[in-house]
Amino acid sequence: MNLPALKELLYKIADDQLILGHRNSEWTGMGPLLEEDIAFSSMAQDKIGQSLSLYSMLQKLGEPPPDTVAFMRNASSFHNCIFVELPNGEYDFSLMRHFLYDTAIALRFDMLSSSSFQTLAELSTKIKGELRYHTLHANIWIKQLGSATPESIRRLQTSLEYALPYALGMFEASPFEKDLVSERIFEGEKILQQRWQKKIEEVLLQTRLTLPDWNSLSPVTGGRTGKHSEHLQPLLDEMSEVFKIDPTAEW
Repeated sequence: MNLPALKELLYKIADDQLILGHRNSEWTGMGPLLEEDIAFSSMAQDKIGQSLSLYSMLQKLGEPPPDTVAFMRNASSFHNCIFVELPNGEYDFSLMRHFLYDTAIALRFDMLSSSSFQTLAELSTKIKGELRYHTLHANIWIKQLGSATPESIRRLQTSLEYALPYALGMFEASPFEKDLVSERIFEGEKILQQRWQKKIEEVLLQTRLTLPDWNSLSPVTGGRTGKHSEHLQPLLDEMSEVFKIDPTAEW
């Protein structure tokens, strides 16, 4: 099995989950409704827990311990897509990112549940069950607010158009793409993107939102190879502040 290919795949998924988990946690105490405050906090906890499982898997493949890779790397060493590191902004953007991202990550783990790497397949089967709540939550709110008042529709439409180029960056091809496919570790980013676009279209057809032409969009890429926005390093500094005071401390 191509170990560098497997590690690259695990790192980008784990980093996506960790960074968006941190962004979601920023809604704690700030949600527009108590229900949403709790929902985003719960989803943050799930994502960070899932990233821990993936980092633990990487440790067994020879990488440093989970806390080290989560808290001691600088921005250029992270493999997350730029989409997840963007600031939360207003609730409409966070909701749209939640919808676009969680639709993709649920499909990704569904595909990985058939991976030839058995350990990853077993973990993915467990995680895809946990993600059912996330996608259900996103779909319900997108359908409701995407068909409600002129203001809610306008806000979501603006966020959709802003978010889509960044969302397409989730599918930035791996340099090991051919190996991942040929060794049946993962079916590939192209197939994932096609399935994701179909799901997005299905949900948005049930709203009054207008989906731009896919071919008119330019994906925002670079995150998978360590080329991030100005937003990631400050997020990492905040996230790792306590750990860096004394990395050897036991809690």
